Amino acid sequence: MVKIAIAGGSGNVASEIIDVLVATKKHEILIFSRKDAPAGKPVEGVTWIKPDYDSVEQLTQTLQGVHTLLSFVTEQEGAESPIQKRLITAAVQAGVKRFAPSEWATSTTQHLPWYAYKAEIRRYLTELNKDKKVLEYTLFQPGLFANYFTRPYKSSTYIHQIETPIDFEKRRAILVEDGDEGVITLTTVQDFAAVVARAIEYEGEWPVVSGIRGTTLSVRELIALGEKLRGPFKIERVKASDFEAGTWETSWIPRVDHPSIPPEQVDVFSKLGVAGITLAISAGAFAVSDEWNRLLPDYEFTALEPFLRGFWEGKP
Repeated sequence: MVKIAIAGGSGNVASEIIDVLVATKKHEILIFSRKDAPAGKPVEGVTWIKPDYDSVEQLTQTLQGVHTLLSFVTEQEGAESPIQKRLITAAVQAGVKRFAPSEWATSTTQHLPWYAYKAEIRRYLTELNKDKKVLEYTLFQPGLFANYFTRPYKSSTYIHQIETPIDFEKRRAILVEDGDEGVITLTTVQDFAAVVARAIEYEGEWPVVSGIRGTTLSVRELIALGEKLRGPFKIERVKASDFEAGTWETSWIPRVDHPSIPPEQVDVFSKLGVAGITLAISAGAFAVSDEWNRLLPDYEFTALEPFLRGFWEGKP
């Protein structure tokens, strides 16, 4: 049993992991959130805390006795990631053994400017441990959640299913010209949460990069799977230069209404986001390594085709 603190713990990805950790009945869990604790009966072993993310001193006090700190803090408006830097400082001062920054997605941040804060924290942690190991940390990377491709059918407890440029429901896709061989990793959030929970119990040293690989395939193979399950897709292709310039036009634009995006910014962000996501997929940013597949060889990952078939079979 260890004491775990989860910053940004009211978010949808964090909530998936918290449920798995609570179910183990092995850990004491502190949830850091600016939101009030949910109404209803308190969950045994879980303490809800409203932290002052501006105060290193208060964060240090709150992190006393914590073994592992997981961050799900998003800082799109602060590329310098000041909140996470204060969390890291407090973690070091409090003697926290392990830290996982707010990663939870791609292997690189290429074409994804809203992930600038992730890139900065990678740099910051590398610099922190440059001369000697000050803090053990890892970058958890599952690629893209396979659960997005069951939309509109809910396939997890909390994940908000944004529209993606490959739409199984309406059998259509927006692709970069000559981008069919771009590689993508799709991991179910259930596998992801289960592996993170096992990683917390892992007695060895965490790898710096923590790839969690469900199924890795090319865009061409993903489209072929979609057509196998759903029928022919309408494909629209866009020049990379048009995506980069923001001048691209298609018959539809996926709606990227992530909870971290203010509602009034969704329409503007959707065009920017779809361009970035599509270019990133083509460049392989969503293809991840397999560190935890190798460290947990007995864990059986969910195969993509039967997972998707379970939601799409028999659907119009």
